[in-house]
Formats: sequence, C-alpha cells, structure tokens
Amino acid sequence: MHYLFTVLFIVGFMTFFVFLVWMILSIRKHNRIPISLIILSTLCFVIASIGMYGMLTLSSHSAQSGTDAAEEHESGFATVKANQDHPNQTDLREFQMTTDEFKNKFNSIVGKYRLNGLGITVLKLKESPELGTTIFDYAFNDHLRMVGVLDLDQRVQEVRLYETGDVSEPTGGILLTAIAALILTTNSDYTYNDAQDVIQGVGILDRDVSQSDFDGATVRNGFEYRFSIQEDISTFEITTVE
Repeated sequence: MHYLFTVLFIVGFMTFFVFLVWMILSIRKHNRIPISLIILSTLCFVIASIGMYGMLTLSSHSAQSGTDAAEEHESGFATVKANQDHPNQTDLREFQMTTDEFKNKFNSIVGKYRLNGLGITVLKLKESPELGTTIFDYAFNDHLRMVGVLDLDQRVQEVRLYETGDVSEPTGGILLTAIAALILTTNSDYTYNDAQDVIQGVGILDRDVSQSDFDGATVRNGFEYRFSIQEDISTFEITTVE
C-alpha cells in the first residue's frame, strides 16, 4: 500500500508540473488558459495530495505500532522482573555507573569506533511502578530504543535494546552495531573483536536468527548477554549475574 501511495504522489506531482508549465506557455502564447488544462492540472494535484497523505498516514501508523509493541514487551519484562525472588535489590551486582557515566562511556565508544546514528543526547529518568525503581527509555530512531533499569543507589543495573519491525531478515545493521557498543560500554578492557566474540557466543552470528522463537545467551565477566526475538520484537539485554 505504501508503494501505491508513493507512485500516486510521484506521478501526480510530475504530471501536475507538466500541466503547470503548459499553462504558463499557453498564457504567453495565446494569453489564455484552456479549461481542459485547468481541470487536468487540478486532478493531478489532487492525486499527488492523496499520495502524500497516504504515505504520511502509513508512516505514522507504522512508527506508532512499533512503539506500542515495544512498550508492551517492556511492560511484560517489568512484570516478570518484579515477580522474581530478589528480597534486596542492592544485593545484585551492578554496572557501577551512574546514568551520566553510562551515557559518557557509551558516547565515547560510539565516537571511537565511528558508530554513526548511536549517540545519546539526554537520558531522561522516570519512575517505574512495576519495578519499584527508576528507569530510562531512549529512542535512537522509530524502531530502535534502549531501556535501562537503575538500582536503589541510582546506578545502572540492567540495559535492554529493543528493535521493532520485520524479523524475516538476518539481524544486522544498526541493531548489531548498538549491541556491540553496549557490550563495550560494560567492559572497559574489551576491544571490538571481544564484542564480536560475545555476539558470536550469544549465537547471533552463528545462524539465521530470523525466527520468532530464537533465544540465545552467554555469560562473560559477571554479565549475562541475551538475544531473543518474540512477536516481531528483537531484544538484546545485559544483566548482572551473581
């Protein structure tokens, strides 16, 4: 449907432009505009407008549905997390970073390896009733966002990446780059090759992960790295382990 609206816009706009030039030439040559040209140019303008409206509407709906799906998935994560048997949240190991330290370290990794499109501007905090603590939710674009959970000392405890959209293609692009950046952020001594090794351990590079039931994980240096796909949402998470 998006393709149809795109064709309508392009064809309508181009023909409208042709008829507009034709009317200008007619005025210069005959000092009048044939009524047929006015009707045709108006019709072409209407077609182009319909195409433009359709493209904007579909794009808006796609972005909104992606956000709603990711938020629903995040809500499920929060419910499960709240029901886990952890009597004291501060007993868990943590990233040992405040949100500012996390943002600065993540951005330094992005700059060092020139990972375009992944810079963090501001991490806005909000309270999560489900978790009983503070979280941040940062959108890199309409399809990729990052959610972080803070402990009671306001330090980053867990981080998740969510990408919504078509999972029929192998995982790659900006999501894979963001995963590598996040791994490097949690391990100061890691190189990009080390990050690739973790990704390999999770299983993302070993097989076609374009399956709705994929779930792979690996544990390195006190962190569990997990990647899963469920209901057209790809999720990569880093959590501390005891």
